[in-house]
Amino acid sequence: MNKKIAILGSGSWGTALAILAAKNGCQTLLWGHNPAHIAALVEERQNRRYLPGVPFPGTLNLTSDLRDCVAFNSPLLLVVPSHAFETTLRKLKPLVADDVKIAWATKGFNASSGLLLHEIVAEVFSVQTPAAIISGPSFAREVAADLPTAITIASTQADFSGQLANIFHNSRFRTYTSSDVVGVEVGGAVKNVLAIAAGIADGLGFGANTRAALITRGLTEVMRLGIQLGGKQETFMGLAGLGDLILTCTDNQSRNRRFGLALGEGKDKATAIQEIGQEIEGISAAKETFLLAKKYAIDMPITEQTYKVLYEGLAPLAAVENLLMRELKPEGIY
Repeated sequence: MNKKIAILGSGSWGTALAILAAKNGCQTLLWGHNPAHIAALVEERQNRRYLPGVPFPGTLNLTSDLRDCVAFNSPLLLVVPSHAFETTLRKLKPLVADDVKIAWATKGFNASSGLLLHEIVAEVFSVQTPAAIISGPSFAREVAADLPTAITIASTQADFSGQLANIFHNSRFRTYTSSDVVGVEVGGAVKNVLAIAAGIADGLGFGANTRAALITRGLTEVMRLGIQLGGKQETFMGLAGLGDLILTCTDNQSRNRRFGLALGEGKDKATAIQEIGQEIEGISAAKETFLLAKKYAIDMPITEQTYKVLYEGLAPLAAVENLLMRELKPEGIY
């Protein structure tokens, strides 16, 4: 019982990770910003809204007070939407000690600046602050149900990634470590954009050929941007790159894919968002990825057409036709 972790974010993924850590014998504290929601979790000992029927282990405690997380004297794992990431860090800043360790399972860019999330951690705290990201092909419901899963934990400080790996690893949840924080971040952010594109194609009634082409050429776009930003090519061929891309483009547990399906079926953006009722990270990621591609003059045609559907009112069918009618060229990886 010497392992401890405080997890900030009581949505489906934060709750699943908290359940996993607690099942592993780790003293676990789960924080949520809504006191009423946390009170319901305490009373029912399950997250009925996001993971109904999955009971909380006895070593899982709950709070809506950030000061409790800081007093827990453990690494802090943020599992909040990307738009709330910086705000949450700034609320933590005056409360934590200088030796705080920050990890996150949030996927996306900082919405206001387009920065990667490790850059926000360094900006709010310091470049010396131990920082790590957890990412990879993992749906919360399957993790909570103990279905076999493998993920990547990336940090430039091997002792921190190793500490987190030991907290979460078990016979059904395999943890790999990496030093490529940038590559893991880019893979986790851009795959959500491509999942929207894949959903649109399927919603239009296109088949497996189209989906396979989008995933393959989408991976090329991830690699182009990721390598430009400092990521390693091998990362994009691993769990946090290709693995996560396949998962979120092909299974309807993906909110981003379902959102794209709705658009392809003719629903408007607002209706699709309302029907899903949870955060769709690919919407903001499409804008940030598009702007980064423009900034670095990187060819990312699938991202560009997805951006135009979401922000310029381009018809989904026209977006697909634009991709197919591009100038002929040799196939290149990046």
